[in-house]
Amino acid sequence: MNRNEKKKLSLFKKMLMQLAICAVIYIIFYLIKNTNYIFSEDVINKTKELLSYDINWGNLQSGVGSFIENNKDNLGFLGFFGNDETTQDGTNTAVENNEANTMESNAVNGTDENVVNNSGENNEATNIIDINVVGGIGGAETNEIIEENADTKEKSQSEIDIEYIKANYNFIVPVTGTVTSRYGTREATEVVSANHQGTDIGANEGTPIYAAMDGTVEVASEEGEYGKHIDITNGDVLTRYAHCSKLLVKEGQEVKQGDKIAEVGSTGNSTGPHLHFEIRRDNRVINPESIIEF
Repeated sequence: MNRNEKKKLSLFKKMLMQLAICAVIYIIFYLIKNTNYIFSEDVINKTKELLSYDINWGNLQSGVGSFIENNKDNLGFLGFFGNDETTQDGTNTAVENNEANTMESNAVNGTDENVVNNSGENNEATNIIDINVVGGIGGAETNEIIEENADTKEKSQSEIDIEYIKANYNFIVPVTGTVTSRYGTREATEVVSANHQGTDIGANEGTPIYAAMDGTVEVASEEGEYGKHIDITNGDVLTRYAHCSKLLVKEGQEVKQGDKIAEVGSTGNSTGPHLHFEIRRDNRVINPESIIEF
C-alpha cells in the first residue's frame, strides 16, 4: 500500500476548497455591492470600501503556479501531470519499490522467498523460517538448535510418571536393609533377570516388611517367579513386595502406610534373603530410587 495517498489527496482537496471559498466570498461581496434592496446603505458602503482594494491577479496566478510546481509529486498520482515514476497501468512505482523493500527485508530476516507475492496466496507461510538462510548462534544450523530445544522441552513418559507420583503420593522405605541390586539392566544368569524392574533390599530372613503407601491388597500370591508376593494398589499406582517368606495380609484387605504386611524371605527366583520392591503406574515400571531414598 502507498501510505502517502491520503496525505496527497488531502492537500489537493484543501487547495480546491480554498479556491471555492474565495470565489464564494467574492460573489457575495459583488452581490452586496450591486443590490441596494438587500442590505442597508451603511453595509454597502463598508463593502465598497473592502472591494476598493486591488487584487493583483498576476501575483495570485504566480502563487498558484508555484504551489503546483512544488507539489508535482503529490498531484502526479491524479494524472494531472506526467510522471516518470508512473507505470503504464497507472500504478505508481513506489508501490513496486515498497514490495521490493518488503521482499529484501524478508530475505534478511530469513523469511522464505515464496512467502511474499502480489496475489497473497502464501500468507499462511509468513511465519516460516528458511533454515537454509538463517544461521544459529556460533554458526550452528538453525534446524539443529530447534531440535535441541525440542528435546530439552519434551519429557519422557517415565519422567512424567515420576512427577505425578511425587505430587500425589507419599512413600516410606518398606524394609530396613541394604540395596543389593538396583533398577535397570544388569548381567543376567539363570536366576537373575537382565532387565531388573525393581530395587532389591538385602535383609535377614524374617525382617518385617511394611506397606510403603496406603492402598488395597490386590494380589497376595505364592506362585510364579516372584515367590510369595503382594501387590498393593492406590488409584493407578501399584507397589509390589516379592520373595517374601511369609504373607500377613489377604487379597481385598485395606492397609495403611506403615502396616506390617510380610516378612523378608528368598522364595521364587532368588539368590538369597531380600525384598524385591517395585513401583508401577498403569503397569509402567518406575525406578523406586527416583521416588524413595533408600
